[in-house]
Amino acid sequence: MDKERLEWIMSGLTRYHLTKNEDQFVISAERNFNQKNMLTEQQEVRLENLYKEKSRLIPNRNYLSPKESVLQKKTKATRPRPKFVP
Repeated sequence: MDKERLEWIMSGLTRYHLTKNEDQFVISAERNFNQKNMLTEQQEVRLENLYKEKSRLIPNRNYLSPKESVLQKKTKATRPRPKFVP
């Protein structure tokens, strides 16, 4: 795995809330890469699977898509209708 790929996966994982074990693994994998300039095949597979799992199964809690942010900002107040008395 090259450095650009690792940085891309790490930046993607920062969007999601990770469990304590997942967070520790990500940190240790990043340290190993910085020290040895490479990861083991198992670490690569686990990082990529973790990213795929988080991006598919868990909604992105730290990021709002442009459609969601527009929908949340544009809320119209309802006006009371006048009562008609015949």
